[in-house]
Amino acid sequence: MAREHQHPPGAACLSASMRDIGYSLETAIADLIDNSISAGANAIDIVCDVSGEQPVVVVLDNGMGMTEDELLAAMRHGTSNPRQPRSPQDLGRFGLGLKTASFSQCRSLTVASARDGIICGAEWNLDRIDAANDWILIILDDVDIQVLPCVEQLGNRGTAVIWRELDRLLEDEAGNRRDEIVNEKLDVVGRHLSLVFHRFLSGEVKGISRISIKVNGHPIEAFDPFCKRNPATQTLPEEIVRIGDAEVRLQPYVLPHHSHLSASEYDFYQDRSDFISNQGGYVYRNGRLMAWGEWFRLVPKGESTKLARIQIDFPNSLDEAWTIDIKKSRARPPQVVRERLRQIIDRITNRSVTVHRGRGQRLFQENQSPLWERYADRDDIRFAINRQHPIIASLSEKLQPEHASLLCVLIDSIAASLPVEMIYSDYSTDPRKVSQTVTDENHALDRLRSLRQVLYGNLPGDRNAFRQIALSTRLFEGQSELIDEFISENFT
Repeated sequence: MAREHQHPPGAACLSASMRDIGYSLETAIADLIDNSISAGANAIDIVCDVSGEQPVVVVLDNGMGMTEDELLAAMRHGTSNPRQPRSPQDLGRFGLGLKTASFSQCRSLTVASARDGIICGAEWNLDRIDAANDWILIILDDVDIQVLPCVEQLGNRGTAVIWRELDRLLEDEAGNRRDEIVNEKLDVVGRHLSLVFHRFLSGEVKGISRISIKVNGHPIEAFDPFCKRNPATQTLPEEIVRIGDAEVRLQPYVLPHHSHLSASEYDFYQDRSDFISNQGGYVYRNGRLMAWGEWFRLVPKGESTKLARIQIDFPNSLDEAWTIDIKKSRARPPQVVRERLRQIIDRITNRSVTVHRGRGQRLFQENQSPLWERYADRDDIRFAINRQHPIIASLSEKLQPEHASLLCVLIDSIAASLPVEMIYSDYSTDPRKVSQTVTDENHALDRLRSLRQVLYGNLPGDRNAFRQIALSTRLFEGQSELIDEFISENFT
Protein backbone atom coordinates (compact mmCIF):
# COMPACT_ATOMS: atom_id res chain seq x y z
CA MET A 1 0.00 0.00 0.00
CA ALA A 2 1.30 3.46 -0.90
CA ARG A 3 2.54 5.58 1.95
CA GLU A 4 3.18 9.29 2.39
CA HIS A 5 6.65 10.62 2.99
CA GLN A 6 7.62 14.21 3.71
CA HIS A 7 10.35 15.15 1.25
CA PRO A 8 11.16 18.89 1.48
CA PRO A 9 13.68 20.37 -0.96
CA GLY A 10 17.21 21.12 0.14
CA ALA A 11 17.28 24.69 1.37
CA ALA A 12 20.78 25.46 0.09
CA CYS A 13 20.04 24.13 -3.40
CA LEU A 14 16.62 25.75 -3.71
CA SER A 15 17.76 29.14 -2.41
CA ALA A 16 20.57 29.14 -4.98
CA SER A 17 18.13 28.20 -7.75
CA MET A 18 15.77 31.00 -6.76
CA ARG A 19 18.49 33.53 -7.53
CA ASP A 20 18.28 32.84 -11.24
CA ILE A 21 14.58 33.06 -12.04
CA GLY A 22 15.37 35.94 -14.37
CA TYR A 23 15.15 39.20 -12.44
CA SER A 24 17.21 42.21 -13.43
CA LEU A 25 17.96 44.97 -10.94
CA GLU A 26 15.12 47.12 -12.26
CA THR A 27 12.51 44.33 -12.26
CA ALA A 28 13.60 43.26 -8.77
CA ILE A 29 13.17 46.77 -7.37
CA ALA A 30 9.82 47.10 -9.17
CA ASP A 31 8.65 43.96 -7.38
CA LEU A 32 9.49 45.52 -4.01
CA ILE A 33 7.64 48.70 -4.97
CA ASP A 34 4.57 46.55 -5.69
CA ASN A 35 4.59 45.54 -2.02
CA SER A 36 4.96 49.16 -0.93
CA ILE A 37 1.98 50.28 -3.02
CA SER A 38 -0.10 47.34 -1.77
CA ALA A 39 0.74 48.50 1.76
CA GLY A 40 -0.70 51.94 1.06
CA ALA A 41 2.58 53.83 0.66
CA ASN A 42 2.60 57.10 -1.28
CA ALA A 43 6.31 57.90 -0.83
CA ILE A 44 8.98 55.37 -1.78
CA ASP A 45 12.72 56.08 -1.55
CA ILE A 46 15.37 53.90 -3.13
CA VAL A 47 18.80 54.41 -1.62
CA CYS A 48 21.88 52.87 -3.20
CA ASP A 49 25.12 53.52 -1.30
CA VAL A 50 28.22 51.68 -2.52
CA SER A 51 30.73 54.14 -1.05
CA GLY A 52 31.13 52.43 2.32
CA GLU A 53 32.76 49.20 3.38
CA GLN A 54 29.41 47.44 3.21
CA PRO A 55 27.49 48.56 0.06
CA VAL A 56 23.75 48.63 0.57
CA VAL A 57 20.48 49.11 -1.29
CA VAL A 58 17.40 50.15 0.69
CA VAL A 59 13.80 50.45 -0.49
CA LEU A 60 12.02 52.57 2.11
CA ASP A 61 8.28 53.33 2.16
CA ASN A 62 5.71 55.04 4.36
CA GLY A 63 3.10 52.30 4.08
CA MET A 64 1.08 50.81 6.92
CA GLY A 65 4.02 48.74 8.16
CA MET A 66 3.84 45.29 9.76
CA THR A 67 3.61 43.69 13.16
CA GLU A 68 6.14 40.98 13.94
CA ASP A 69 3.66 38.22 13.06
CA GLU A 70 2.89 39.91 9.75
CA LEU A 71 6.60 40.35 9.06
CA LEU A 72 7.29 36.66 9.72
CA ALA A 73 4.48 35.75 7.33
CA ALA A 74 5.89 38.11 4.68
CA MET A 75 9.35 36.54 5.02
CA ARG A 76 7.95 33.05 4.46
CA HIS A 77 8.36 31.66 0.93
CA GLY A 78 4.90 31.36 -0.59
CA THR A 79 3.05 33.75 1.71
CA SER A 80 -0.31 33.59 -0.08
CA ASN A 81 -2.27 31.20 -2.27
CA PRO A 82 -2.46 32.75 -5.76
CA ARG A 83 -5.95 31.28 -6.21
CA GLN A 84 -7.36 33.08 -3.18
CA PRO A 85 -9.30 36.33 -3.77
CA ARG A 86 -7.28 39.45 -2.94
CA SER A 87 -7.86 43.15 -2.56
CA PRO A 88 -8.34 44.92 -5.91
CA GLN A 89 -5.32 47.10 -4.98
CA ASP A 90 -3.05 44.11 -4.27
CA LEU A 91 -0.15 43.98 -6.76
CA GLY A 92 1.27 40.68 -5.51
CA ARG A 93 0.30 37.13 -6.39
CA PHE A 94 2.47 34.24 -5.20
CA GLY A 95 3.97 35.68 -2.00
CA LEU A 96 7.43 35.04 -3.43
CA GLY A 97 8.37 38.41 -4.93
CA LEU A 98 10.10 39.93 -1.90
CA LYS A 99 12.38 36.92 -1.49
CA THR A 100 13.07 35.93 -5.10
CA ALA A 101 13.58 39.53 -6.24
CA SER A 102 15.96 40.23 -3.35
CA PHE A 103 17.97 37.01 -3.64
CA SER A 104 18.50 37.74 -7.33
CA GLN A 105 20.61 40.76 -6.31
CA CYS A 106 22.04 40.09 -2.85
CA ARG A 107 22.92 37.38 -0.32
CA SER A 108 21.53 39.17 2.71
CA LEU A 109 17.91 40.34 2.86
CA THR A 110 16.78 42.29 5.92
CA VAL A 111 13.31 43.74 6.46
CA ALA A 112 12.55 46.24 9.22
CA SER A 113 9.00 47.45 9.67
CA ALA A 114 7.22 49.88 11.98
CA ARG A 115 3.55 49.87 13.00
CA ASP A 116 2.35 52.43 15.54
CA GLY A 117 5.94 53.20 16.48
CA ILE A 118 6.85 49.57 17.26
CA ILE A 119 9.70 48.29 15.06
CA CYS A 120 10.45 44.66 14.24
CA GLY A 121 13.01 43.10 11.93
CA ALA A 122 14.05 39.81 10.35
CA GLU A 123 16.83 38.66 8.03
CA TRP A 124 17.48 35.95 5.49
CA ASN A 125 21.17 35.26 4.88
CA LEU A 126 22.07 32.83 2.12
CA ASP A 127 25.41 31.97 3.71
CA ARG A 128 23.58 30.94 6.89
CA ILE A 129 21.08 28.88 4.87
CA ASP A 130 23.92 27.19 2.95
CA ALA A 131 25.80 26.31 6.14
CA ALA A 132 22.78 24.73 7.83
CA ASN A 133 21.03 23.56 4.64
CA ASP A 134 17.86 24.73 6.31
CA TRP A 135 15.58 27.76 6.24
CA ILE A 136 17.03 29.60 9.22
CA LEU A 137 15.41 33.03 9.58
CA ILE A 138 17.15 35.48 11.90
CA ILE A 139 14.83 37.53 14.14
CA LEU A 140 16.44 40.84 15.04
CA ASP A 141 16.31 42.46 18.46
CA ASP A 142 16.11 46.19 19.15
CA VAL A 143 19.90 46.61 19.21
CA ASP A 144 20.24 44.88 15.82
CA ILE A 145 17.48 47.00 14.33
CA GLN A 146 18.84 50.35 15.50
CA VAL A 147 22.12 49.93 13.57
CA LEU A 148 20.41 49.07 10.28
CA PRO A 149 20.87 51.62 7.47
CA CYS A 150 17.99 54.12 6.99
CA VAL A 151 15.94 52.57 9.82
CA GLU A 152 15.79 55.95 11.57
CA GLN A 153 13.67 57.22 8.68
CA LEU A 154 10.82 54.77 9.33
CA GLY A 155 9.11 57.00 11.86
CA ASN A 156 5.78 55.81 13.24
CA ARG A 157 5.04 53.43 10.38
CA GLY A 158 6.61 52.10 7.20
CA THR A 159 8.93 49.39 5.93
CA ALA A 160 12.57 49.23 4.90
CA VAL A 161 13.83 46.40 2.68
CA ILE A 162 17.61 46.25 2.97
CA TRP A 163 19.95 44.43 0.59
CA ARG A 164 23.52 43.71 1.64
CA GLU A 165 26.27 41.49 0.27
CA LEU A 166 25.44 42.79 -3.22
CA ASP A 167 27.40 40.24 -5.22
CA ARG A 168 25.24 40.65 -8.37
CA LEU A 169 25.06 44.46 -8.38
CA LEU A 170 28.77 45.22 -8.16
CA GLU A 171 29.96 42.48 -10.53
CA ASP A 172 33.22 42.11 -8.55
CA GLU A 173 34.37 45.54 -9.73
CA ALA A 174 35.99 48.23 -7.59
CA GLY A 175 36.84 51.92 -7.75
CA ASN A 176 35.66 54.12 -10.61
CA ARG A 177 34.61 51.17 -12.74
CA ARG A 178 32.28 49.95 -9.98
CA ASP A 179 30.75 53.43 -9.69
CA GLU A 180 30.18 53.56 -13.46
CA ILE A 181 28.44 50.17 -13.45
CA VAL A 182 26.19 51.12 -10.54
CA ASN A 183 25.29 54.52 -12.05
CA GLU A 184 24.41 52.89 -15.38
CA LYS A 185 22.19 50.36 -13.63
CA LEU A 186 20.48 53.03 -11.54
CA ASP A 187 19.76 55.00 -14.69
CA VAL A 188 18.06 51.92 -16.16
CA VAL A 189 16.14 51.48 -12.89
CA GLY A 190 14.82 55.04 -13.09
CA ARG A 191 13.68 54.65 -16.68
CA HIS A 192 12.02 51.32 -15.93
CA LEU A 193 10.13 52.63 -12.90
CA SER A 194 9.00 55.76 -14.75
CA LEU A 195 7.26 53.53 -17.29
CA VAL A 196 6.04 50.61 -15.17
CA PHE A 197 4.49 52.86 -12.48
CA HIS A 198 3.64 55.87 -14.65
CA ARG A 199 -0.05 55.76 -13.80
CA PHE A 200 0.70 55.74 -10.07
CA LEU A 201 3.24 58.54 -10.45
CA SER A 202 0.72 60.69 -12.31
CA GLY A 203 -2.20 59.83 -10.01
CA GLU A 204 -4.29 58.06 -12.67
CA VAL A 205 -5.09 54.89 -10.69
CA LYS A 206 -8.55 55.08 -9.12
CA GLY A 207 -8.69 54.54 -5.40
CA ILE A 208 -4.95 55.11 -4.87
CA SER A 209 -3.38 58.47 -4.12
CA ARG A 210 -0.56 59.74 -6.29
CA ILE A 211 2.78 58.27 -5.28
CA SER A 212 6.31 59.59 -5.44
CA ILE A 213 9.39 57.47 -6.10
CA LYS A 214 12.94 58.73 -5.62
CA VAL A 215 16.27 57.13 -6.49
CA ASN A 216 19.05 58.53 -4.31
CA GLY A 217 16.94 61.60 -3.74
CA HIS A 218 16.10 62.20 -7.42
CA PRO A 219 12.36 62.11 -8.19
CA ILE A 220 11.17 59.75 -10.91
CA GLU A 221 9.02 61.44 -13.55
CA ALA A 222 6.09 59.52 -15.03
CA PHE A 223 6.62 58.39 -18.62
CA ASP A 224 3.36 58.09 -20.56
CA PRO A 225 3.91 55.67 -23.49
CA PHE A 226 0.75 56.95 -25.20
CA CYS A 227 1.79 60.62 -25.38
CA LYS A 228 -1.72 61.59 -24.29
CA ARG A 229 -0.86 65.24 -23.66
CA ASN A 230 -0.03 65.82 -27.31
CA PRO A 231 -3.15 67.02 -29.19
CA ALA A 232 -2.05 65.08 -32.28
CA THR A 233 -2.38 61.73 -30.48
CA GLN A 234 -5.49 59.92 -31.67
CA THR A 235 -7.61 58.24 -28.97
CA LEU A 236 -9.89 55.60 -30.48
CA PRO A 237 -13.05 54.29 -28.78
CA GLU A 238 -12.48 52.04 -25.79
CA GLU A 239 -13.75 48.46 -25.94
CA ILE A 240 -14.65 46.16 -23.06
CA VAL A 241 -14.36 42.37 -23.00
CA ARG A 242 -16.15 40.62 -20.13
CA ILE A 243 -14.76 37.42 -18.65
CA GLY A 244 -17.16 36.17 -16.00
CA ASP A 245 -17.75 39.06 -13.60
CA ALA A 246 -14.51 40.83 -14.58
CA GLU A 247 -13.80 43.36 -17.33
CA VAL A 248 -10.81 43.73 -19.64
CA ARG A 249 -10.60 47.24 -21.05
CA LEU A 250 -8.90 47.87 -24.39
CA GLN A 251 -8.02 51.49 -25.19
CA PRO A 252 -6.31 52.02 -28.58
CA TYR A 253 -4.09 55.00 -29.40
CA VAL A 254 -2.31 56.18 -32.52
CA LEU A 255 0.71 58.31 -31.68
CA PRO A 256 1.62 61.49 -33.57
CA HIS A 257 4.03 61.62 -36.46
CA HIS A 258 7.41 62.72 -35.13
CA SER A 259 7.03 66.04 -36.94
CA HIS A 260 4.16 66.88 -34.56
CA LEU A 261 6.33 66.53 -31.45
CA SER A 262 8.23 69.40 -29.93
CA ALA A 263 12.01 68.96 -29.83
CA SER A 264 12.02 68.35 -26.06
CA GLU A 265 9.04 66.00 -26.29
CA TYR A 266 10.63 63.97 -29.08
CA ASP A 267 13.96 63.71 -27.25
CA PHE A 268 12.19 62.64 -24.06
CA TYR A 269 10.22 59.85 -25.73
CA GLN A 270 13.00 58.69 -28.06
CA ASP A 271 15.51 58.59 -25.22
CA ARG A 272 13.22 56.86 -22.73
CA SER A 273 11.75 53.93 -24.62
CA ASP A 274 12.56 54.02 -28.31
CA PHE A 275 9.33 55.94 -28.90
CA ILE A 276 9.09 55.33 -32.65
CA SER A 277 9.40 51.53 -32.70
CA ASN A 278 8.10 50.38 -29.30
CA GLN A 279 4.68 49.47 -30.67
CA GLY A 280 2.15 46.95 -29.40
CA GLY A 281 -0.07 46.18 -26.44
CA TYR A 282 0.63 47.61 -22.99
CA VAL A 283 -0.80 45.25 -20.38
CA TYR A 284 -1.77 46.73 -17.00
CA ARG A 285 -2.84 44.78 -13.95
CA ASN A 286 -4.45 46.99 -11.31
CA GLY A 287 -2.80 49.99 -12.99
CA ARG A 288 0.72 48.50 -12.93
CA LEU A 289 2.37 47.90 -16.32
CA MET A 290 3.22 44.21 -16.66
CA ALA A 291 4.30 43.68 -20.26
CA TRP A 292 4.55 45.86 -23.33
CA GLY A 293 5.87 46.27 -26.84
CA GLU A 294 4.41 43.18 -28.52
CA TRP A 295 1.38 42.13 -30.55
CA PHE A 296 1.09 38.69 -28.89
CA ARG A 297 1.88 37.01 -32.24
CA LEU A 298 -1.32 38.35 -33.73
CA VAL A 299 0.54 40.45 -36.30
CA PRO A 300 4.26 41.03 -36.92
CA LYS A 301 5.82 44.32 -35.96
CA GLY A 302 6.23 46.62 -38.94
CA GLU A 303 6.13 50.12 -40.28
CA SER A 304 2.37 50.04 -40.69
CA THR A 305 1.78 49.60 -36.95
CA LYS A 306 4.74 51.39 -35.40
CA LEU A 307 2.64 54.30 -34.10
CA ALA A 308 -0.09 52.02 -32.74
CA ARG A 309 -0.49 51.28 -29.03
CA ILE A 310 -3.26 49.55 -27.06
CA GLN A 311 -3.68 50.09 -23.33
CA ILE A 312 -5.02 46.82 -21.88
CA ASP A 313 -6.36 46.82 -18.32
CA PHE A 314 -7.37 43.75 -16.34
CA PRO A 315 -7.95 43.12 -12.59
CA ASN A 316 -5.94 40.70 -10.44
CA SER A 317 -8.94 38.38 -10.31
CA LEU A 318 -7.97 37.32 -13.86
CA ASP A 319 -4.34 36.45 -13.04
CA GLU A 320 -4.86 32.77 -13.82
CA ALA A 321 -6.46 33.53 -17.18
CA TRP A 322 -3.51 35.78 -18.13
CA THR A 323 -0.85 33.27 -16.89
CA ILE A 324 1.06 35.88 -14.87
CA ASP A 325 4.59 34.72 -13.96
CA ILE A 326 6.47 35.27 -10.68
CA LYS A 327 8.38 38.29 -12.04
CA LYS A 328 5.13 39.83 -13.32
CA SER A 329 6.84 40.48 -16.63
CA ARG A 330 4.78 38.14 -18.81
CA ALA A 331 1.09 38.22 -19.56
CA ARG A 332 -0.69 36.26 -22.30
CA PRO A 333 -4.20 37.42 -23.22
CA PRO A 334 -7.03 34.89 -22.95
CA GLN A 335 -8.47 33.74 -26.27
CA VAL A 336 -11.56 35.95 -26.10
CA VAL A 337 -9.32 39.00 -25.61
CA ARG A 338 -6.99 37.93 -28.41
CA GLU A 339 -9.88 37.80 -30.85
CA ARG A 340 -10.99 41.31 -29.96
CA LEU A 341 -7.39 42.55 -30.14
CA ARG A 342 -7.08 41.17 -33.66
CA GLN A 343 -10.04 43.29 -34.75
CA ILE A 344 -8.70 46.41 -33.05
CA ILE A 345 -5.24 45.98 -34.57
CA ASP A 346 -6.73 45.87 -38.07
CA ARG A 347 -8.52 49.12 -37.39
CA ILE A 348 -5.64 51.06 -35.86
CA THR A 349 -3.19 49.83 -38.50
CA ASN A 350 -5.08 51.88 -41.07
CA ARG A 351 -4.89 54.94 -38.80
CA SER A 352 -1.16 54.45 -38.25
CA VAL A 353 -0.52 54.21 -42.00
CA THR A 354 -2.53 57.40 -42.55
CA VAL A 355 -0.34 59.28 -40.05
CA HIS A 356 2.83 58.13 -41.85
CA ARG A 357 1.60 59.09 -45.29
CA GLY A 358 -0.10 62.30 -44.22
CA ARG A 359 2.83 64.57 -45.05
CA GLY A 360 3.22 63.01 -48.49
CA GLN A 361 -0.48 63.35 -49.20
CA ARG A 362 -0.44 67.01 -48.23
CA LEU A 363 2.46 67.63 -50.58
CA PHE A 364 0.43 66.23 -53.46
CA GLN A 365 -2.59 68.32 -52.55
CA GLU A 366 -0.76 71.61 -52.05
CA ASN A 367 1.39 71.34 -55.15
CA GLN A 368 -0.36 70.32 -58.33
CA SER A 369 2.91 69.21 -59.84
CA PRO A 370 5.04 67.43 -57.23
CA LEU A 371 8.62 66.48 -57.97
CA TRP A 372 8.11 62.87 -56.87
CA GLU A 373 5.17 60.67 -57.80
CA ARG A 374 4.03 57.44 -56.20
CA TYR A 375 2.63 54.62 -58.32
CA ALA A 376 0.89 51.64 -56.72
CA ASP A 377 -0.70 48.63 -58.35
CA ARG A 378 -1.83 45.32 -56.91
CA ASP A 379 1.65 43.98 -56.18
CA ASP A 380 4.15 46.82 -56.38
CA ILE A 381 4.81 50.37 -55.21
CA ARG A 382 7.15 52.54 -57.23
CA PHE A 383 8.45 56.08 -56.82
CA ALA A 384 9.41 58.12 -59.87
CA ILE A 385 10.49 61.68 -60.64
CA ASN A 386 7.73 63.67 -62.30
CA ARG A 387 8.90 64.65 -65.79
CA GLN A 388 6.07 67.16 -66.02
CA HIS A 389 7.37 69.20 -63.12
CA PRO A 390 7.95 72.81 -64.32
CA ILE A 391 11.71 72.68 -63.67
CA ILE A 392 12.20 69.50 -65.70
CA ALA A 393 9.76 70.53 -68.41
CA SER A 394 11.40 73.97 -68.77
CA LEU A 395 14.89 72.50 -68.87
CA SER A 396 13.87 69.89 -71.45
CA GLU A 397 12.53 72.60 -73.76
CA LYS A 398 15.90 74.36 -73.70
CA LEU A 399 17.83 71.22 -74.69
CA GLN A 400 18.42 69.65 -78.08
CA PRO A 401 16.26 66.53 -78.58
CA GLU A 402 19.19 64.13 -78.05
CA HIS A 403 20.20 65.97 -74.87
CA ALA A 404 16.61 66.00 -73.61
CA SER A 405 16.55 62.25 -74.15
CA LEU A 406 19.72 61.89 -72.07
CA LEU A 407 18.08 63.99 -69.33
CA CYS A 408 15.18 61.53 -69.25
CA VAL A 409 17.61 58.62 -68.90
CA LEU A 410 19.33 60.44 -66.02
CA ILE A 411 16.00 61.12 -64.29
CA ASP A 412 14.87 57.49 -64.63
CA SER A 413 18.26 56.28 -63.35
CA ILE A 414 18.04 58.48 -60.26
CA ALA A 415 14.52 57.25 -59.52
CA ALA A 416 15.45 53.59 -60.07
CA SER A 417 18.47 53.84 -57.76
CA LEU A 418 16.53 55.38 -54.87
CA PRO A 419 18.21 53.77 -51.80
CA VAL A 420 14.97 52.53 -50.24
CA GLU A 421 16.59 50.10 -47.76
CA MET A 422 19.08 52.69 -46.53
CA ILE A 423 16.37 55.33 -46.14
CA TYR A 424 14.14 52.87 -44.29
CA SER A 425 16.94 51.91 -41.90
CA ASP A 426 17.93 55.49 -41.10
CA TYR A 427 14.38 56.82 -40.89
CA SER A 428 13.05 54.05 -38.67
CA THR A 429 16.03 54.41 -36.31
CA ASP A 430 16.08 58.19 -35.91
CA PRO A 431 13.77 60.07 -38.30
CA ARG A 432 14.77 63.51 -37.08
CA LYS A 433 18.32 63.04 -38.34
CA VAL A 434 17.09 62.40 -41.88
CA SER A 435 17.06 65.80 -43.59
CA GLN A 436 17.58 66.84 -47.20
CA THR A 437 17.52 70.55 -46.47
CA VAL A 438 20.56 72.83 -46.82
CA THR A 439 20.10 75.77 -44.48
CA ASP A 440 23.00 77.94 -45.73
CA GLU A 441 21.40 81.20 -46.94
CA ASN A 442 23.97 81.98 -49.62
CA HIS A 443 23.65 78.51 -51.08
CA ALA A 444 19.87 78.84 -51.05
CA LEU A 445 20.04 82.19 -52.88
CA ASP A 446 22.27 80.65 -55.58
CA ARG A 447 19.71 77.90 -56.04
CA LEU A 448 16.87 80.42 -56.29
CA ARG A 449 18.75 82.37 -58.98
CA SER A 450 19.41 79.19 -60.94
CA LEU A 451 15.79 78.13 -60.58
CA ARG A 452 14.55 81.48 -61.92
CA GLN A 453 16.94 81.26 -64.87
CA VAL A 454 15.80 77.75 -65.76
CA LEU A 455 12.13 78.68 -65.58
CA TYR A 456 12.04 82.16 -67.08
CA GLY A 457 15.44 83.14 -68.43
CA ASN A 458 15.36 86.90 -68.87
CA LEU A 459 11.56 87.08 -68.95
CA PRO A 460 9.58 88.69 -66.10
CA GLY A 461 8.14 85.43 -64.77
CA ASP A 462 5.19 84.67 -62.51
CA ARG A 463 5.73 85.47 -58.83
CA ASN A 464 3.07 83.09 -57.45
CA ALA A 465 4.01 80.24 -59.75
CA PHE A 466 7.69 80.62 -58.88
CA ARG A 467 6.93 80.48 -55.19
CA GLN A 468 4.86 77.29 -55.55
CA ILE A 469 7.54 75.63 -57.68
CA ALA A 470 10.28 76.58 -55.21
CA LEU A 471 8.28 75.08 -52.35
CA SER A 472 7.55 71.91 -54.34
CA THR A 473 11.27 71.16 -54.70
CA ARG A 474 11.72 70.90 -50.93
CA LEU A 475 15.09 72.63 -51.37
CA PHE A 476 14.02 75.52 -49.17
CA GLU A 477 12.34 73.89 -46.16
CA GLY A 478 11.88 76.47 -43.41
CA GLN A 479 13.07 79.29 -45.69
CA SER A 480 9.79 80.66 -47.00
CA GLU A 481 10.76 84.16 -45.85
CA LEU A 482 13.95 83.96 -47.91
CA ILE A 483 11.90 82.89 -50.95
CA ASP A 484 9.54 85.86 -50.49
CA GLU A 485 12.46 88.25 -50.12
CA PHE A 486 14.07 86.89 -53.30
CA ILE A 487 10.80 87.24 -55.21
CA SER A 488 10.29 90.84 -54.11
CA GLU A 489 13.78 91.75 -55.35
CA ASN A 490 13.80 89.76 -58.60
CA PHE A 491 10.22 89.88 -59.88
CA THR A 492 8.45 93.03 -61.02
